[in-house]
Formats: sequence, structure tokens, C-alpha cells
Amino acid sequence: MNPGPEPDTRHRLCVAPMMDWTDRHCRYFLRQVSSRAFLYTEMITTGALLHGNVERHLAFSAEEHPVAAQLGGSEPDELARCARLVEQYGYDEVNLNIGCPSERVQRGAFGACLMAEPELVADCVRAMRDAVKIPVTVKHRIGLNDMDDFSFTGKFVSTVSEAGCTTFIVHARNAVLKGLSPKENREVPPLKYEYVYRLKHDFPALEFVLNGGVIKNEQDPNVDGIMLGRAAYHDPWILADPGRTRPEVVRKMKEYASGQASLRHVARHMLGLYHGHRRARLWRRMLSDSARLSQNDPALLLEAMEAVESTSYKEFRDERRTQAEQIEVR
Repeated sequence: MNPGPEPDTRHRLCVAPMMDWTDRHCRYFLRQVSSRAFLYTEMITTGALLHGNVERHLAFSAEEHPVAAQLGGSEPDELARCARLVEQYGYDEVNLNIGCPSERVQRGAFGACLMAEPELVADCVRAMRDAVKIPVTVKHRIGLNDMDDFSFTGKFVSTVSEAGCTTFIVHARNAVLKGLSPKENREVPPLKYEYVYRLKHDFPALEFVLNGGVIKNEQDPNVDGIMLGRAAYHDPWILADPGRTRPEVVRKMKEYASGQASLRHVARHMLGLYHGHRRARLWRRMLSDSARLSQNDPALLLEAMEAVESTSYKEFRDERRTQAEQIEVR
């Protein structure tokens, strides 16, 4: 008997798109920690691509694969044009943001407010799918403002799936567009994982990735994958491949930073690497030293690693002092 194709596991572990955080330096760093996590860009608006610097928004390192670009917009034709750009740049997937609750996004009439317009979202998905060969996925909330009945969520998924979307990344909270800030929208509306579980039950042929409040790299058997956000950013080692070590990651990042214009832009994403370590504060302090960062010397990463990993920080300081004195004598 033919067992059929193997299930698609590429979304088993994902890192969420996070504004001001998941830029290309962050994604390269996370890839050194995890070889399997599916990475996402920050949300990129259609206007930024159609009227701005495409290279700045879409350029990325080949080592980041698998990686998706997330788009924000509500005009099918514009999204189709941007999806083509995403595909031309070599991304593995294009994702449509239907979950961002910020006021700036609301003024642009896209993001979470589109939960109320599933037919328009379907049109957007259909236009993007017609334009590219890479997968088109959607990231959304479970509800909008006081529209929090499961039937609302189910109708949205049903309508959008008819346009050909087969992967839904679901932030298991309502989006409250009036009265809550974007930060509060990530914390105040209650998590309703049961809605996502029910979606998977009602639409077994579709792929559902659970997002919102996920803090551990452990598969939830009720869904096809999980997506971690701030938990992974602040403690990236929860994504780590078995057998990988932090010094290995730091050495790779030193090589990477040597080819970048700004060490500061790279190092800011690495502050959580030693989260939970007894010298985590020392690591953060050394990588936040303005004077050292201004020198733009990637060797700072190795120096901080040696300080944290050494058996005795006093011995490390004494050794550095001796080396400095030897240089002065020469």
C-alpha cells in the first residue's frame, strides 16, 4: 500500500515576524542557533516596496533559508506585484499580515482590521497565488474587537482557504483596535488555543501554526506547528539545535559581523544568547558598551564570549590586563 507523501514539517517550528527586531542580522543570528526554524521578515508594507528601497527591505543572506517575507497591504494588484519581488529575491514563502493591530496599520486599512473582510483577503491571496509559484500563507488573529465567536474565525478561514491558502498562522488572541496598544494586544486579550485546535479539527486538510504566548520549543500535538515570538528573541537558546554550543554561534557571528557596516546593528540581537547563564549580565553589558561598539571591532564578540565562558572572570581580566601591558611594552 502506498503510504502517500510525507507530511510537510517546514512550519513545525517558526519564529514570528517582529517589527524592529527580525531584520536580516537577527535572522542570520537565529539561523546559527537553529538550523530548522522557519524565519520571517519584519512586516513590509506594499508601499515600502513599490515606492521605496527594495534592496534594503528584501536583501538577505542565503544562510537564512528557510525564510519568508511578510507583506502588509490590502490591494490585490499591489500585493501581487510585491509577491513577485519577494519571489525574485529568492524567499521560500510570502506571508500576508492580517493580524497587526497598530494604529499606523489601521490607517492604511490593512493588518488585523481585514479580519472583518474575509472576501477581500481571499482576493488578495488569489492575486498573490496567481502571481508567484512560492507558497502564499496568512497570519491572522482569532477575532476582532468584540467579534470573538468561533463562527467568525471559522468563516474567515473557510473563505480564505477557498482562494487557495492552505497554511494559516493563528495568533490565538482577539485584536482589539480601540483602547489597547499593540503591546497590550499581545498580552491583554485572553489566549484561546482551543479556537486554533478546533480550526484544525474542522479543517483537517489545512495546516495550522499556533502563535501567541508560546514559550517553549515543543510541538503541540493539536496543531501542525508552533511560532515563537518574543520568547525566542529574548532567550534564543530555546531554539538551539541539539549539540550546538554558544561559542560556536559567537564565532560564526564574529565572521558575519566582520562583513557588516555596523557591529552595533548585529550585536543588539545577540543580547539574549546567554539568557539564564550566571554571567548573562556580563555578556549584555559588554555587548552594550557604547565605546567598544563605536570602534566597530567584531573581536568584541569573542572577548565577551571568553569572559562569560571562562572559569574565572578575575583570571580573564588579569589575562587581558597582562596582554595590554605587553602590547604597551612593545
